[in-house]
Amino acid sequence: MLNRRHLTFGVSSLAVAAPFVARAQQPVQLRISTAANEQDWLAKALMRFKDGVERDLPGQVNVAVHANASLFRQGTEVPALQRGNLEMSTMTTFEVEQQIPEYGVLSAGYVIQDYDHLRKIMTGRIGQAYIADVAAKMGIQIVDTIYLGTRQISLRQAREVRTPADLAGVKLRMPPGPGWLALGKGLGVTPTSMGIPEVYLALKSGAIDGQENPVAITRANNFHEVTQQMVMTSHLVQPVFFAVAKPVWERFSPVQLEVLRRQARAAAAFNDTSRLAEEKELVTFFQNVGLKITTPDLAPFRAAVARQYDADGLAQKWQPGLLQKIAESR
Repeated sequence: MLNRRHLTFGVSSLAVAAPFVARAQQPVQLRISTAANEQDWLAKALMRFKDGVERDLPGQVNVAVHANASLFRQGTEVPALQRGNLEMSTMTTFEVEQQIPEYGVLSAGYVIQDYDHLRKIMTGRIGQAYIADVAAKMGIQIVDTIYLGTRQISLRQAREVRTPADLAGVKLRMPPGPGWLALGKGLGVTPTSMGIPEVYLALKSGAIDGQENPVAITRANNFHEVTQQMVMTSHLVQPVFFAVAKPVWERFSPVQLEVLRRQARAAAAFNDTSRLAEEKELVTFFQNVGLKITTPDLAPFRAAVARQYDADGLAQKWQPGLLQKIAESR
């Protein structure tokens, strides 16, 4: 383990010389596990983070980005952070909800309205309290928030979809966890857990009937090649987090932490700007390659999803008053 004095800057050349030698010999290893495809903006943002950190902290930090869940299977990264087996991941609100259920409202469908609303939440008092509680209760430091996109449904075979009842019996790939299960049931589908790398072949073979993701992730994974329709349910405006195991985070000096925060913000801004611009273009792209694009009335979906959170007992676990505070933060 690095001695803390090796992670601080001295004021004299003699004081600085020894720490620089130590850092050069033993840089901090920062492995990042993400399920994102290399072509997705999130993975590209992580590469920008890597380049910026290694440029600004030469010989002090080595960053390795492992995309496509190639280092840790999707859903196992948070326990790996907490066990000390992983340094950094792109953690979701659903993973936080599993350990701090009072914040499950931030994973709920149709609660966060759009990107601007998301930014107001996470940069305001709600976000500050959330980050502090995650650090204290989970031992994970959230460094910044990234916009993963607004999730839409893709179907292997086109059908008329006006209400959740029209999706009855559809085996829809969704990530695992009680929050995802409730959201899927509220949308009318049969949620089917599966890792992203498995989805393309599962759609092609008919093992599943559809998948839901932000449109950029759908495009990056070529899911449009094995589906016929996109239903614009806009059921979740989803953040993910640059998340670092707290013991690793605490090894860095204040100067190093400032660099890490600055590079995380720059990488997140790159992702967000790129993804928002691409979202506007991709619907036209999908139409041009033959997908049927339909937009149902969202009111029945909102109502059904809200009822499902109550029926599954999740809403009762939410922090009292937080849903109203989120609504008022627009």
